[in-house]
Amino acid sequence: MLFIELLKAVVLGIVEGITEWLPISSTGHMILVEQFIQLNASALFKEMFFVVIQLGAIMAVVILYFHKLNPFSSRKFSHEKKETMAIWYKVIVGVLPAAVLGFLFDDWLNDTFYNYKTVAVMLIVYGILFIVIENRNKGRMSRINDIKDLSYTTAFLIGMFQVLSLIPGTSRSGATILGAIILGSSRHLAAEFSFFLSIPVMFGASALKLFKFGFSFSFLELAILLTGMVVAFVVSILAIKFLLGYIRNNDFKAFGWYRIGLGILVIAYFAICG
Repeated sequence: MLFIELLKAVVLGIVEGITEWLPISSTGHMILVEQFIQLNASALFKEMFFVVIQLGAIMAVVILYFHKLNPFSSRKFSHEKKETMAIWYKVIVGVLPAAVLGFLFDDWLNDTFYNYKTVAVMLIVYGILFIVIENRNKGRMSRINDIKDLSYTTAFLIGMFQVLSLIPGTSRSGATILGAIILGSSRHLAAEFSFFLSIPVMFGASALKLFKFGFSFSFLELAILLTGMVVAFVVSILAIKFLLGYIRNNDFKAFGWYRIGLGILVIAYFAICG
């Protein structure tokens, strides 16, 4: 039994590690995958697991960008440390809208929107938006290509787009990347700033779920959670590197088409299988 449950955690960790960073909705994939891979655990544990597994994914960002985000590095000059602190100030400004609204409406959002219909609609809607916005921006030069050029106002506005990701199926990275591109950011900066915003958001969301669940894990529950987190961490490093390499020469339209296809698949599956 332990081996089977750990194998399920490995698969879920792979799905989380890939879909958390690509703008294709980790929640949408998790809902679909969960239909085939049911963890032998309580509903409360599973609700917590699908959020806290993100801690593994977020550690990938921390490791990959540790030097860039570390304001105390001895290898940085004083002006570089100030620039690093400025990154964190902009992240804090960008995180505030989703942090406040997520804390206030977490339970209501889960009860109201955590269902396959909402996820499917959001997958399709944002898939269309990616295609439309990329077509509109074709041939245009981005105004913001470095985080130094990102104003606090723009950081806050990107954070407002991140609020949209509180609705399952939207994709946190998808909402922030779309918002940043609309506001004039390059694809590379949009992706990186989305990664940075995820650090406090996902730590906060995980802490909230752990607090609600409590810290009394059975051996099986702890093994499942840690396995999923470790796998999500390893896969996330590969997914982040892939995304940054991909968008050097490509736009996000492929992800838009993928989202539309997945949304249709989710609707079809539940229509047929109930």
